[in-house]
Amino acid sequence: MERKLTNSSNKLLELKSKFNKDKVKKVLKGSREKDGLIKQIIVYALLICIGFVYLYPILYMISNSLMNLEDLLDTSINWIPSKLYLDNYKKAALNMNYIGTFFQSIVVAGIPTILNVVVCSFVGYGFARFEFRGKKILMALLIFSYIIPPQITMMPTYVLYADLKLVGTLWSFVLPALFGQGLNAPIFILIFYQFFKQVPKVLIEAAQIDGAGFFRSFFRISIPSAVPAIITVFLFSLVWYWNESYLTQLYVNGVFSNGNWTTLIVELKKFDMTYNPQMAMVVDGASSNNNESIRMAATMLSILPVLAMYFVLQRYFVESIDRTGITGE
Repeated sequence: MERKLTNSSNKLLELKSKFNKDKVKKVLKGSREKDGLIKQIIVYALLICIGFVYLYPILYMISNSLMNLEDLLDTSINWIPSKLYLDNYKKAALNMNYIGTFFQSIVVAGIPTILNVVVCSFVGYGFARFEFRGKKILMALLIFSYIIPPQITMMPTYVLYADLKLVGTLWSFVLPALFGQGLNAPIFILIFYQFFKQVPKVLIEAAQIDGAGFFRSFFRISIPSAVPAIITVFLFSLVWYWNESYLTQLYVNGVFSNGNWTTLIVELKKFDMTYNPQMAMVVDGASSNNNESIRMAATMLSILPVLAMYFVLQRYFVESIDRTGITGE
């Protein structure tokens, strides 16, 4: 009897030990329903490293833009300034004519972006829903036009714009976007093409049976399902137009002509040359008229609208993806 009790207790201990090992193994490695602790640690470590790589320049920029020249020259101060020095932003804003340049930047980047969204959506829908002769050739040309570096076509395009009297005007950005040749338009057409391919054909056919034409089907069925694509194209197109300095300076601002349009990024490129030397201060023999803190403040002012817009649209972008559950056939 005692031997049986001993064997039973040993078996219970073995089962308990095995259960604890399986439980620890499940916690570490996870299951089909839940990721394990090891995978979570690896994923979060990678996300923290990637986030640090992206956030470090912005944090460095903010920290240096709030330092005065004494803090900047003091080797004992690395990240936290002795006091918040906002005059750097004031000097940078005055030099860049921030308010006027900001509204010009919205116009220069906003109008071509809206045209990009509208025209690229039409072109993407045409490629996704219609079969016609030469479609594959046009798709290949579309991809090829995206692969070609813009530096190759830059000078011929400038000569064309000069002949058409478009250099130094906003039309040099508006007309290409109006004809589906805006900045990075091929990739936007492919994005809309992919989204419209996911719309079930039965919905389009049912709408056509009810008497809806192509345009009505496009606006009533396809466009609502492509809200994530619209937000994505709008966001990236605006950011690319906003950050584009060389083409803006060449075509719109007019390097070789006096254009009336400029942007914050163009003014940022000119910052070192146009900063008013009368605002210089000399501290320990070092001139502050062009110090790094003021440059960082100017850079922060130029990207601040884009950062604010991104944080606002990101929420709508995620919500749009969550609400779109349509799959293709």
